[in-house]
Amino acid sequence: MVARQRPASGHRRPAAPALERLLAWYDVHRRDLPWRAPPGRRPDPYHVVLSEFMLQQTTAATVSGRFPAFLARFPNLAALAAADEAAVLHAWQGLGYYRRARALHALARIVMARHGGVLPQDEAALRALPGIGAYTASAVRAIAFDQPVVPVDGNVQRVLARLHRVETPLPAAAAELAALAAALTPTRRAGDVAQALMDLGATLCRPRQPRCLLCPWRDGCAARAAGVAERLPRRAPRAARPVRRGLAFLLARPDGAILFRRRPAEGLLGGLHELPSSPWREGELALQAALGHAPASAQWRLHAAPVRHVFTHFVLELTLAEATTDRATDGLWCAPEQLDRLALPSVMRKLLRQAGLPVGPLNRA
Repeated sequence: MVARQRPASGHRRPAAPALERLLAWYDVHRRDLPWRAPPGRRPDPYHVVLSEFMLQQTTAATVSGRFPAFLARFPNLAALAAADEAAVLHAWQGLGYYRRARALHALARIVMARHGGVLPQDEAALRALPGIGAYTASAVRAIAFDQPVVPVDGNVQRVLARLHRVETPLPAAAAELAALAAALTPTRRAGDVAQALMDLGATLCRPRQPRCLLCPWRDGCAARAAGVAERLPRRAPRAARPVRRGLAFLLARPDGAILFRRRPAEGLLGGLHELPSSPWREGELALQAALGHAPASAQWRLHAAPVRHVFTHFVLELTLAEATTDRATDGLWCAPEQLDRLALPSVMRKLLRQAGLPVGPLNRA
């Protein structure tokens, strides 16, 4: 059982239900996910760390569709470390937030070079690896190595905010929720406890219409007792995202090949392929100035409606300009039927689709 704590409202928090009840529920209702080890089998640490990188800012449904193909291409840390970064980025398509793919690739190379190919179990050693922060380190320690720690993702925050009726809005409530999670630290089956909490939040304690009657912790849930479960956790209002605008240039040769370029390795969409574009700037689109960034002198035809894409910190609106040229122009030329060989972020796929070109499913970045 968990020590009782006094919330800011002055009401006494209910004692947390026994973890045994949660584990009993999990043993029956656990999600069948491709990166999870079957019951009774030790998880593969590589599978765990790969899934945690993929799941950052991506849904479990999306990762379930991409994980098996990526694992088949890079079945272990050694294969991932030996791969070219361009191949890793290409295999990451469909997941977005490509900085994670580059960090994962760097992690694999460091583990092979400094740790003999074995993922470290120590928290400090894990956090020294690229792309691993406090949450990912705790998730890997709990799930891969069964260490007594409770990782706190969005699902777990929601469960605990409702269980203890935490009214403080996120992100200010994060420290309090982390402390409540620490009080749940299990003495056995730490990996299953971590995944059970995640499953509880994903399947029953959902953001909307929580299925409280099916929850193994319903009798001890303060938010359910007060009838306020669905409005917790509270969140502070988000600032409006600024809007940036620009022109994207689709230049085609007479043979149909299209001009692309690769973005710098560092920064947003680093290392991915894109159509040449003008700088992305806030405010109204300065058309003549933007046309000055065209990759060639040509008769550019502008689409009427811009393509809109939402990034984490801003909204991007790109107006597509199309032209053909028979002049020699330096760059990466790609035939339309070979577009799947490029690592294209979804904003570029949206532009290509607007132009009627054959591209696959949209990515998340």
